[in-house]
Amino acid sequence: MNLVCKSEKRSDYCEINGEDVRIDAKSSTVFIVASSQQSIRDLEDNNTSLLIGPYSRKEDQIAMKSVRKWLVKPVMESNVIPHCSQAHSVPAILFSLGGYSGNNYHDFTDIIIPLYSTARIFNGEVKFVVTNSNPWWINKFRNLVQKLSNYEVIDIDNEENIHCFTSVVVGLKRAPQELSIDPSKSSYSMKDFRQFLRSAYSLNKVRAIKIEDEDDDDDDGKTRPRLLIVARNRTRAFRNTDEIVGMARNLGYEVGVAEADGNIQRFAEIVNSCDVMMGVHGAGLTNMVFLPENAVLIQVIPFGGVEWPARAAFREPSKDMNIRYLDYKIKAEESSLIEQYPADHEVFKNPLSISKQGWLTFKAVYLDKQDVNLDINRFKITLLKALELLHQ
Repeated sequence: MNLVCKSEKRSDYCEINGEDVRIDAKSSTVFIVASSQQSIRDLEDNNTSLLIGPYSRKEDQIAMKSVRKWLVKPVMESNVIPHCSQAHSVPAILFSLGGYSGNNYHDFTDIIIPLYSTARIFNGEVKFVVTNSNPWWINKFRNLVQKLSNYEVIDIDNEENIHCFTSVVVGLKRAPQELSIDPSKSSYSMKDFRQFLRSAYSLNKVRAIKIEDEDDDDDDGKTRPRLLIVARNRTRAFRNTDEIVGMARNLGYEVGVAEADGNIQRFAEIVNSCDVMMGVHGAGLTNMVFLPENAVLIQVIPFGGVEWPARAAFREPSKDMNIRYLDYKIKAEESSLIEQYPADHEVFKNPLSISKQGWLTFKAVYLDKQDVNLDINRFKITLLKALELLHQ
């Protein structure tokens, strides 16, 4: 038996290799029949918790409340644990679809990218054992699930059978940063992951357009760079989309407006066809993973001290994706908050005081109640910078 458990910044996981590993849903236990008493002592000396919440955001107590915990338990005698009722000839990965699954950003950063990092090495010969399963999630990401595993997903929470494997990974391997893979700890990189996405969704555009200087004088014959405006309807919506479209077209862009939805294939194709994507900070910008190489992402940062989480979410990951990044921080006069609060309110004068009231208060004010009315003349500079980048 070989058992390696690691407690990392964002996730805990155990890699188990042995002759007899049994998953019992009734007791939420992964039993390992140890080869010797010494194996158990070695495990106990490892000083690593064997109670695993197999979701890759372990520091977030709110997220982990909806994640079922699994006990990894070595035993000496196989006859003292539930008997195997369904044996499998390939390894398994046990992970959770609890936490923040259903939010597109968390689907990718907490589940899909860590799942890719953990599963890709098996080349499809691995079974996914899912706890806190959501059938709609499996269906939404079916292309990716089937690309990583040649087998049907096992919804372990509803299983009466004792499933037996010779090799199991409990939990997922995740980099500390968002939307990232640490190549120093993985055989893969974000470049590999983006190639995997292009293959899974049959995306044809590998590189963004490179604007040639001589094309600038050719009005009709040139191919215009394509700009996608990611729309939002509920919050952080653009209030002057038509003005943005008109200005961008005057600068030479071909412009499209679309809102991300549950149809990943459709939106992936739209994003991949574009050279520049822009939108207000939010889960919709996660679709940057489908942009071609050397494309430009423009993140519009809402008013109110949102810069750090916004940049951690999208600016930092853009580097390993070979995507050029720009951001545009709106001023108070571009925010719908001016309609809700007087000009001398703490919301404008001291956003830090709102932040100190806790994340939920901060989110309610600056993320849930704020729309954006871009200053077209000021934002024009950012779109011109994007064009400059496409010349490089």
